[in-house]
Amino acid sequence: MRVFLDTNVLASAAGTRGLCLDVLLEVFASHELVLSEYVLEELQRALTGKFRVPAETADDFLRLLRQGGAMVKEGQAPAVELMDRTDLPILAAAINAKADVLVTGDGELQDLGQVGGVQILSPRGFWERLRAQ
Repeated sequence: MRVFLDTNVLASAAGTRGLCLDVLLEVFASHELVLSEYVLEELQRALTGKFRVPAETADDFLRLLRQGGAMVKEGQAPAVELMDRTDLPILAAAINAKADVLVTGDGELQDLGQVGGVQILSPRGFWERLRAQ
């Protein structure tokens, strides 16, 4: 399965032990991780700013993601209404990547359910989907 992980899921995976880290490890082990430069740039800012991760550590994590994931371009933004317009490049990249699922902690994106053939799930929803298979 092609899985696109949103910035907030990756930041949580890097900063805490828990569900988001489990999701990332499962994707690395059994699925294809797809990412965009936009997400990685957002992640770099979140890790070094909000989470106060040392730049060298953040760089190492980003390097690991680049090595383990397939990089895709954002592509054309879908015609959906979002209050947070900064989520459009993430949604566009997931669609352009032909991801099966976009995993995000963002409730507004989750409310969309599915766009352009990409199912949008919370980390818990994705985890439950994996366990049901």
